[in-house]
Amino acid sequence: MEQRNLEYKNEKLFEQITSVGQLKIAYKAVKANGGAPGIDGISVEDYGEELEEELSKLSVEVRAWTYRPQAVRRVRIPKPGKKNEERLLGIPCVRDRVLQYSLKMTLEGIFNGGFSKHSYGFMPGRSQRDAVQAAKELVKSGKEWVVDIDLEKFFDRINHDRLIHLLRRKVEDKRVLRLIGEILRCGIMDNGKRLPSREGAVQGSPLSPLLSNIVLDEFDKELEKRDLAFCRYADDCNIFVRSERAGHRVKESITRYVEGKLKLKINKSKSQVALSKAVTFLGMTILGGMIVIASKSKDRAMETVRSLTPRGTNRPIERQIEQINLWYVGWSGYFGMTETPSQLKAIEAHIRRRLRSQLIGAQKRKRYLLRKLIKMGSNKAQTVRTIYSNQGRWRLSHTAVIEKAWSRHWFEGRGLKIVSDEQRPHWQGLGVWFKTS
Repeated sequence: MEQRNLEYKNEKLFEQITSVGQLKIAYKAVKANGGAPGIDGISVEDYGEELEEELSKLSVEVRAWTYRPQAVRRVRIPKPGKKNEERLLGIPCVRDRVLQYSLKMTLEGIFNGGFSKHSYGFMPGRSQRDAVQAAKELVKSGKEWVVDIDLEKFFDRINHDRLIHLLRRKVEDKRVLRLIGEILRCGIMDNGKRLPSREGAVQGSPLSPLLSNIVLDEFDKELEKRDLAFCRYADDCNIFVRSERAGHRVKESITRYVEGKLKLKINKSKSQVALSKAVTFLGMTILGGMIVIASKSKDRAMETVRSLTPRGTNRPIERQIEQINLWYVGWSGYFGMTETPSQLKAIEAHIRRRLRSQLIGAQKRKRYLLRKLIKMGSNKAQTVRTIYSNQGRWRLSHTAVIEKAWSRHWFEGRGLKIVSDEQRPHWQGLGVWFKTS
């Protein structure tokens, strides 16, 4: 690894980063990632119409130091499950994204190999699943107490001078450092007003994830030096210890280090020392030595189901199923790491119950509902007792008659995705939230 770093140091990094050949590779990556235009309104496709000319121009401008990165376009998105809290994102212009991606390609070759094995965020061949699995193994080893560290507005608070100092340790080409400095200070366009960017790295920039790992690698190395067991994914870090007393001692010591040495801020109201079953890590919880979907993640999923299946909607059920599938396939693709299938079965059962409630409401009158259910093959006497039992449509949606008429098989026949039956390693029962039908 040391030899590889020396090889990079001896290369002309600036020429490598600004070569048309590498910029072309960077453009392909930017195009694959998609994304909206920056403040200039030029889309990825528009930029690619005269690609050779644009990349040649970009290369010449950067090498002549006439290139100036444009301000990033500020975008605000609500934080999941947190009212009145927003995540601040920035969208650079396409040409700036291309250059940043080229920088990222070269810098990754220098830095990635030296990062901690306990760092999982934005690392090739590593994922959130790997981080959660590692956390599970630490809990199973007897380290059930977790020091849950929350770095307050981490990306917004990255100190530029300190970051450049860290980069300088492995990057000898001062032109590259100067270029990164200009990108960091490019400014932010927010509602038509240009704001300076004196600190922070823009979330949404291709370069920011790597820069965040460079900043936090110093944190990782400190934890390793103290022989602490931890898992970190970006700015989400959990430290695992054997007792509550040890947890509080570590929390106090780490807080002093982060705020004093790294010049970052710990959110004391969100950081905690708790048993693993009370800690959410990347949307999951380690409960009884198993990976399960955290309660907060489950609650947000239920909120999403409610928003996709509103009461009194006029949308055809087939259209709703399309929208549900778009969300659920992606959601379950991640949260399918749960080691208890009953959690996914519960989500799927709730989706079906919401849709059954809509189907009941669509009939307007009880006699219309009775007629429809009998036509679908329901037993008349049982259906009459159920329909005229003075239950509201939500309670009716969970009765045997309704569940048999609009069964799971009925919904599957109309395209509703079911993923809980897929074979997954380590799945075992761990209780059921709701009756699944």
